[in-house]
Amino acid sequence: LCSPEAQQARADAVFKVTMVPGDGVGPELMTAVKEVFKAGDVPVEFEEFHLSEVQNMASEERLEHLLTSMKNNKVAIIGKIHTPMEYKGELASYDMKLRRKLDLFANVVHVNSLPGYSTRHNNLDLVIIREQTEGEYSSLEHESVAGVIESLKIITREKSRRIAKFAFDYATKKGRSKVTAVHKANIMKLGDGLFLQSCAEVAQLYPKIKYENIIIDNCCMQLVQNPYQFDVLVMPNLYGNIIDNLAAGLVGGAGVVPGESYSAEYAVFETGARHPFAHAVGRNIANPTAMLLSAANMLRHLNLEYHSQMVSDAVKKVIKQGKVRTGDLGGYATSDEFTRAVIANLVV
Repeated sequence: LCSPEAQQARADAVFKVTMVPGDGVGPELMTAVKEVFKAGDVPVEFEEFHLSEVQNMASEERLEHLLTSMKNNKVAIIGKIHTPMEYKGELASYDMKLRRKLDLFANVVHVNSLPGYSTRHNNLDLVIIREQTEGEYSSLEHESVAGVIESLKIITREKSRRIAKFAFDYATKKGRSKVTAVHKANIMKLGDGLFLQSCAEVAQLYPKIKYENIIIDNCCMQLVQNPYQFDVLVMPNLYGNIIDNLAAGLVGGAGVVPGESYSAEYAVFETGARHPFAHAVGRNIANPTAMLLSAANMLRHLNLEYHSQMVSDAVKKVIKQGKVRTGDLGGYATSDEFTRAVIANLVV
């Protein structure tokens, strides 16, 4: 029998969500999401699209189909789309093209310790907000003379102010007290200087939130030594990519941290540290935690509060009990066993 809350939570409509399994263990993690949603009777229907450069499933036509689905659904869950290192005449990866076409300018990674899983720093709770449409990932590189490559890093006032405003709005909405801008303006005086200046200007509009700035190299050391000093961090693209992964490592690695990306109209849910785990493909050893928590965040975004809580509670319960853990968390469970344990803990 359903609890009264469950009956109340039964959604009147089914939400359509675009799903891109991606590469590496992405498809296996998506299977975990689909199984948990099915068991939890979650009113979401997935429209699946395969976009992959390494599996020869990438073309402008596929990208257009995916974008059409996104424009209709406004919400997506995606796996890591692996970017090959070889240069094949096209600099921008499909991953970047997708982010640019949807203008997914803000990437948010909430780094939270998992109760019951002990690391060097416990009770961590910090948020990394990264601008992800420009910076070093502008795909503007050329060989000016033989053996000399010029790579352009683009920083604009408009996009720097936009991400700063996003960070301060996020802090305000979530009741957080401090925003720290991360930069390298001592060396890149113009580019990072503009980013820093934009953050400082926006900070003045939010007098209740403390504003600080820190140089990226010092930030990495401080995160390892004393991460508790940070609350919300905001930064350009490349630094965000590095800090996301470093911070994920503080709480258990790439397999446990959820992430999300936003534009003015779209929301994309994905793992916080984008890691294809190529060595784990097909071995049933990947950790579904990050993807399941991202899926729970997606349900919250869809206002399916009851179902969101149900999924995240079940995942956290399995980790807290400690009996079923995948290899990255020191256990011996397979991905399937972990997923089954989560399903067994769903309070439907």
